[in-house]
Amino acid sequence: MEHRAEARIDINALASNISYLKSKVGVDLLAVVKADAYGHGLIEIGLAAEKNGADWLGVALLEEAIALRTHGVRIPILAWLVPPGSDFNSAAKHDIDVAIASMIALEEISQVPLKPRIHIEVDTGMTRGGFLDEWSQLLEADFSKVEVVGIFSHFARADEAGQQQNSDQLQSFKSRVGELAAVGINPPIKHLGNSAATLLDEDSIFDMVRTGIAMYGLSPDIKTMGDSKNLGLKPVMQLRAKLHLVKRVPAGSPVGYGATVITDKETKLGVVAMGYADGIPRISQGAGVFVNGRRAPIMGRVSMDQFVVDLGPDSAANSGDWVIIFGDGSHGEYTADDWGNASLSINYEIVTRIGPRVPRLYAPHVY
Repeated sequence: MEHRAEARIDINALASNISYLKSKVGVDLLAVVKADAYGHGLIEIGLAAEKNGADWLGVALLEEAIALRTHGVRIPILAWLVPPGSDFNSAAKHDIDVAIASMIALEEISQVPLKPRIHIEVDTGMTRGGFLDEWSQLLEADFSKVEVVGIFSHFARADEAGQQQNSDQLQSFKSRVGELAAVGINPPIKHLGNSAATLLDEDSIFDMVRTGIAMYGLSPDIKTMGDSKNLGLKPVMQLRAKLHLVKRVPAGSPVGYGATVITDKETKLGVVAMGYADGIPRISQGAGVFVNGRRAPIMGRVSMDQFVVDLGPDSAANSGDWVIIFGDGSHGEYTADDWGNASLSINYEIVTRIGPRVPRLYAPHVY
């Protein structure tokens, strides 16, 4: 049975991106596979990343890490959004490293019988996760019941080369590493660089980099860094769907909820079998699909399960034809960047929000 929509995942492109990013830094690479691997499929991408050179996997949630481990991932896994009250015993049992950002979390994980592996997260200026006001308490803490594997922080503006905040965060990180060393804590893995820093800032490279969006072949910020092609990356996901219906309509036809668009000439419209329930942004003016060698822009509002495009009066498209919603742009199709701009968002959100009703198809096969 054919699907009405599908996300095609190119494992060769993933492998190419991993190889390229590793070649730039010469240190271990942690493949970020949180949020269902940015919409690409947690288990499949985790296994493929391991097979194709990733040294670590990184996730936000402990349950993501456990799922990876129980599906056969053998390389180290770090989970960094594991709040107090979490099942730290299961983390240790499954050999999962956990980020610690508060004294209460350190106290709780120190009660685990199996000596847990932790990474200390420090706030160097993003003012989000990490030790800040409790730092002095951390320096006086008892680490005898845990193994301190790493120390890390996260850039707020790594995609903006030359920003003073990047230098400030780097210096703050180095200071925190030195202060820990002064009390006898010397984690073997120090990691600060994200995708943007991996591509732009060699000074931020320590023992490991954490690559998310770049591993999926997308730019961390198209405005400040350019697109995938400029960065030497290959987009991994192509999203396509079927035309549920093609029909000719007269000029003056109102289209969609609210009649926000009225056709100005006779034309052919196509009803695409995806909607905001599948992750298509409801407001996407300026985006569309690619069919029969040309673009067809969205007409009106996106509905829950479908949206309408203007195929043009001379279109040869038929009901049941496939259209590309976004791809790598090499044939003129829209990209995830285009959809991000059209919805006043970013490419991260476009790929991550593709819903579970859309099957992921992997080539070559992961298993």
